[in-house]
Amino acid sequence: MTQTASTVSVASAGPAGHAVRVEDVPDPQVDERASRRTYTARYKLDVLAEYEQLDKAGKGALLRREGLYTSLISAWREQRDKGALAAMEAAARGPRPVDPAARENERLAAENARLAAELEQARAVVRVQGELSALLAQLSKQSADRPESEPER
Repeated sequence: MTQTASTVSVASAGPAGHAVRVEDVPDPQVDERASRRTYTARYKLDVLAEYEQLDKAGKGALLRREGLYTSLISAWREQRDKGALAAMEAAARGPRPVDPAARENERLAAENARLAAELEQARAVVRVQGELSALLAQLSKQSADRPESEPER
């Protein structure tokens, strides 16, 4: 059997000199900052229900299996007794779902505001054009009334 350098690392030889695949060697780098575990209210309630039904040996096995400490169980029990877990369970995380009618109302309100601004601008243009037309008519009438021999002042 031939082995390639990509699957076997000489530096990572296992017990008794057996070669170990590079993929099997864990990354030695440690994260700069450990992240905290977060638990959902449903998970906490499920673990509490299971924990309270077990005997002492079973409780220890549950804690080891889930990677928990008894202090967490105590804190979760207090939260449950105060009603905090039920309140947390009802609150959904993330953005609130948007009602399609509300979304359409927002779109229509924005379109209405845009069209109102366009209408106001169009009215201003028409007003200015009317004033300009009146001014030109007045100038035209004045120039028609004035004889050509009269010099401009």
